[in-house]
Amino acid sequence: MAELRPLAPDLSKESRELAMALRRLFLGLEVSVRRYAVRRVRDAGTFSRYLSGTRVPPWEVVMDLFTDLAEHLGTPATPAAIELVRTLHRSAVATAGSPRHAVEVLERQLADADRVSRRQAVRGDALGEALLDRQHRIADLEVRLRQLEAEWSVERERADRLAAAAPGASDLLRERDELRGEVGRLSEELAATRLQRDRAEQRCGLLERQLEAVEGVTAASAGPAAAVGPVGPLPEDRTLPKVLVVDDQPDNLLAMTAVLSTLDQELVAVSSGREALKALLDHDDFAVIILDVQMPLMDGYETAAHIKRRNRNSNVPIIFLTAMGADPEHSARGYAAGAVDYIGKPFDPWVLRAKVAVFTGIYLERRAASRVRH
Repeated sequence: MAELRPLAPDLSKESRELAMALRRLFLGLEVSVRRYAVRRVRDAGTFSRYLSGTRVPPWEVVMDLFTDLAEHLGTPATPAAIELVRTLHRSAVATAGSPRHAVEVLERQLADADRVSRRQAVRGDALGEALLDRQHRIADLEVRLRQLEAEWSVERERADRLAAAAPGASDLLRERDELRGEVGRLSEELAATRLQRDRAEQRCGLLERQLEAVEGVTAASAGPAAAVGPVGPLPEDRTLPKVLVVDDQPDNLLAMTAVLSTLDQELVAVSSGREALKALLDHDDFAVIILDVQMPLMDGYETAAHIKRRNRNSNVPIIFLTAMGADPEHSARGYAAGAVDYIGKPFDPWVLRAKVAVFTGIYLERRAASRVRH
């Protein structure tokens, strides 16, 4: 088995502790870096950098290590062990976030959204063809029924003989009604599929703008304190766009406030769904809402539902902040609740800045366009 590269020099305390924990997990697999990278369809060089501490891996990579080690040893990791590494990972992300890591996160989300869009497009084509086939069959049946009805009206007095001569008329009617029911079902399914595809396409567009924001900072060789600025000009009155941050954990609120404080915007931070609804009553000009999913009393899904039911707030974009990652079930529920985007915990500060900057930029663009119209 090939030896691991030594830990990189000048690592932060958090990055070093995470790298050492990952190395202990990996060594338990008793396999080379290249072989494991091939097994998991990953780049060996990138995975080696995860183990040497020069790059913080996505949390999914860490969970894969736990899964593979449990399979190799026949014993799953304890919840305490997973939580310990999660804490180390959260600390490393908070101190070692970088534009490159943010690009990786956003590219992975873009790939997921593109995959959904393509899958729904293919499904939409198939449903469209099925719907067209049923419609053609209905048209054919209608013609045949009209012909029978014409014969019936011309020879009304011979109804009994016509019924005997055309015993299939009732069967045709029944088949037509069944096809109409199927057309209705297919039409609803096609509309739902097209809606999912449209949402995925919109998400792809947002993620591409977020990538441009992060890559723009990278290209300019910005320092650690540099921020992704809003994508859009400030209006003439210099009124800053407002961002509502909702999380029941004070540490999370403090971290997000620190990360977003470098952007040209006004932050409103609250610790519950009820406080968020009150803030929305006091202000109706929020550019974006960052909403934690797991909160007591009123969780993020319920809070989002209340927000969307209010006409004055229904169009404010919501970004869900979730510790449940990009699990399709949770992300689908989030989109159904009205979210337009999500951020996984522990969050990368560059990803958070890029997402917020894009939505505040869109807000500024719409406000500028509204001023021009009026």
